[in-house]
Amino acid sequence: MSEAIVVGAGPNGLAAAVTLARQGLSVTVLEAAEEIGGGTATSELTVPGVLHDHCSAVHPMGAGSPFLRSLDLERYGAEWLWPEIDVAHPLDSGRAGVQVRSVAETADGLGDDGPAWDGLFGPLVSGIDGLVEDLLRPVTHVPGYPVRLVRFGLRAVQPASVIARRWKTDEARALFAGVAAHVFHPLTRPVSSSVGLIMTAVGHRFGWPVVRGGSRMVTDALAAMLTETGGTIETGVRVRSLDELPPAKAVLLDLTPSAAATVLGDRLPGHVRRSYARFRHAPGAFKVDLAVEGGVPWRNEACRKAGTVHVGGTFEEVAAAERDINRGRMPERPFVLVAQQHLADPGRSSGSLHPVWAYAQVPNGYTGDATGAVLDRIERFAPGLRDRVVACSVRSPADLQRANPNYLGGDIITGANTALQVAMRPRVAVDPYSTGVPGVFLCSAATPPGAGVHGMCGFNAAQSALRSLARRQR
Repeated sequence: MSEAIVVGAGPNGLAAAVTLARQGLSVTVLEAAEEIGGGTATSELTVPGVLHDHCSAVHPMGAGSPFLRSLDLERYGAEWLWPEIDVAHPLDSGRAGVQVRSVAETADGLGDDGPAWDGLFGPLVSGIDGLVEDLLRPVTHVPGYPVRLVRFGLRAVQPASVIARRWKTDEARALFAGVAAHVFHPLTRPVSSSVGLIMTAVGHRFGWPVVRGGSRMVTDALAAMLTETGGTIETGVRVRSLDELPPAKAVLLDLTPSAAATVLGDRLPGHVRRSYARFRHAPGAFKVDLAVEGGVPWRNEACRKAGTVHVGGTFEEVAAAERDINRGRMPERPFVLVAQQHLADPGRSSGSLHPVWAYAQVPNGYTGDATGAVLDRIERFAPGLRDRVVACSVRSPADLQRANPNYLGGDIITGANTALQVAMRPRVAVDPYSTGVPGVFLCSAATPPGAGVHGMCGFNAAQSALRSLARRQR
């Protein structure tokens, strides 16, 4: 009999399993799909020899994760690789906002806005290690760096549109807008600056790396670590009810709140069930993977060297797209994220054929075809792209949900970043990982600190389970 069972072998499920196993528990992971990894899958989606990440692709939060940094990932095959330029945001003028690891170099490239960029992110980056330790925990914990946390919080609660007033040039404003748009929330709403601030600061400290061989190598490494400690993983096992599981001291669910409610059934306390039912999901993603001869012909030279390119135009254009998708409308000019992983990891290419990863942010459950819109958006800043596309693979929000049931309606961040859900997710509780069912915990990205291949949701949930086990043994 396993002492702990984890349902779901995505990054958080495996992080929880590794954390428990390192404390001496026997652990079994059950995964409904035939392969592990969840959003970290990698395969040849277009042509043989060209590797595409299915969902998660670039990992500033992974490189900065206290949990992942505590592990010897390279020993198990997961190696970070960095492009020459981390992030670029092209504009119609042919110029671009550009972020590199160095705050000073980034500021130098932003001209008149350089001092304001350095003034905001310089102090933030200097204390980012301790700040990340606090930010990637639940709200209800004793902070190790309270002053840093309060200073960050006073900015993070502001709308991104307010933070953007610090800069006057389109380059600086757009650069921040592109990172802030990872929040999938209107940039005029409170807390919409939170993601942009932390991802920009973490990017300056740790860069925006990819993993050699594809994002799947992160979860492959966690799986290897787990099996080395005696844990087991079973794939093709769909858990529909807690009654299907053998007895265990702890059960951790890498599931959405609604899926957890289904699995737990009548055991789930009424107030928790109501909270899970109120949990809001974010807008969706429409994924387009391309095999491109010679790479994307960006007009701006920095974009040709950037591992991540945010295609959204000016701050105002990005804000308009975020507003529309949160109102359930498909934007005329959607915000598109592009990753060029081959720049850091040439092994993903086949000769001169390079993988280009892209997705448009769309309304949750969007049923249209956004392929043309994605290509139009990129071609606006890279004339001639279509002539270089050799093959294309598309995944709609429904396709993403079929591949990973946690992505309801194409919600790849597992939950809307409303003010309440940024602070308290999936429900208002001292222990957000507890389901209210004794010995059962939620460990998905619906729990703090939210989306990203950083494993902290799983790690935090496992810590909650360990504390519960310790109390029961007294």
